[in-house]
Amino acid sequence: MTNEQWGVRVPAKKGEDMRQALLRKGVLDLSLKVLHEGEFLVFPVIEESVGISRYIFEDQPGRPALPRHELVGGIAIMQEDDSEGAAAILSSRPSLHTVLFPISEVSGEYRTREYHVLAGTDTTLTEVNEYGHRYNVDLAHAYFSARLSTERQRIAEKTEKNECVLDMFTGVGPFAITLASRAAFIVAADLNPRAVLLLIENIRKNRAGNILPLLGDARQLTRTLPWQFDRIIMNLPLAGTVFLPHAFPLIRPGGTIHFYSLVSRECEHIDRIHKLGGTEVTERMVRSYSPGQWHAVYDIKVG
Repeated sequence: MTNEQWGVRVPAKKGEDMRQALLRKGVLDLSLKVLHEGEFLVFPVIEESVGISRYIFEDQPGRPALPRHELVGGIAIMQEDDSEGAAAILSSRPSLHTVLFPISEVSGEYRTREYHVLAGTDTTLTEVNEYGHRYNVDLAHAYFSARLSTERQRIAEKTEKNECVLDMFTGVGPFAITLASRAAFIVAADLNPRAVLLLIENIRKNRAGNILPLLGDARQLTRTLPWQFDRIIMNLPLAGTVFLPHAFPLIRPGGTIHFYSLVSRECEHIDRIHKLGGTEVTERMVRSYSPGQWHAVYDIKVG
């Protein structure tokens, strides 16, 4: 049988990287076959995003559709409280050890949420492998988004060897560690003590000796740090606008701020960014978040 579904089209030589990225995000539709179009592959995905189209796929024989979920290392996060579905997910991949269901939204100054264990080991701790990097992640005590793996690679490709970078809301350090092989020096800051402890573990694990971990409030960084930076990462989508005025004094003229935010309309923050000193601003959607809201990134050049 055939089905119409959303599909991501990539060159065949990048197929395995894309397959792994889609698996980490939990959006690869495993009930359908990958489509071959000459030198391109089209992967079936279960949600719409910018730049993708509808394709006709063949069913994957003998592969029942699994409930929707997101993979973070050895943990699957379900969108429904479904113990039978959790058992099916757990048995579908030998690498999985736990299936969780979130019982709260991401909230609080530490950006954490509560989970209920549906199947497997009673833990929220796991190791994530992403583009050759490894991260210890504790989902209940420190923020981490596997869905931003492609975005981290995009920023890394823009980073040059001599750059000094500030990661203002580093969490367990995925942006900082991804950029460490490209930049000269990185300050990775967070207010959450548990996140910073995991960050230190991850710096050692990835031998990223040019990262300075810092426990502190982003609003106080202008008093704490004696430098200006070539690039600043602001990944705090729920409350990042509060901290924008504190980022501009820390960026050197000609530098770039990557500001992430949840928005409900295009160009939502453009006027404010220009008033603060942004001279060139590019807005792009990273992913859909909820009906009427999406996760956007503003790449801001500062004059």
